[in-house]
Amino acid sequence: MGGVNDKKVEWKTLGEVAEIKRGKRLIKSQLEETGKYAVFQNSMIPLGYYHESNVQADTTFIISAGSAGEIGYSGVDFWAADDVYYFLTPRNLKSKFLYYFLLIQQVKITGQVRRASVPRLSRTAFEKMQIPIPSLAEQTRIVSILDQFDTLTTSISEGLPKEIELRKKQYEYYRDKLLTFV
Repeated sequence: MGGVNDKKVEWKTLGEVAEIKRGKRLIKSQLEETGKYAVFQNSMIPLGYYHESNVQADTTFIISAGSAGEIGYSGVDFWAADDVYYFLTPRNLKSKFLYYFLLIQQVKITGQVRRASVPRLSRTAFEKMQIPIPSLAEQTRIVSILDQFDTLTTSISEGLPKEIELRKKQYEYYRDKLLTFV
């Protein structure tokens, strides 16, 4: 089974491989209670909504104040406020692969948060971080597997019913085997 230990994996710093951008400030009066685009500021819970987006779908981001060090991924366009760093990835790096890789670095990243009245994370905490760049096919394979696990473990609407159904079939199979005396 291939993996991060493949010899074909190139290691680069995050700052070398992705363009690190900072979001743009919105003042509270500009926010809408409902709107087309979620506004992320200092946590993974949207601060509100806005009629425009400044970040495209399929983007990984890090909160830099408040819940500093939290890592997010959005499959839809959104507005990144000024306490959000987001990553523009080149063709040879899938954004969702970057997301999953950063999640395993979360302890290291949150360890760099300056604990002040408002916790802060500077871009230097992650821009020099080494990241593996396996082939796109390998990145796609890894993301697909992790997405499946994510669905099973976090989605009550999808994962739990699917798991219950599998366990029922397993139960029925063994029940039938155990109770067949032919």
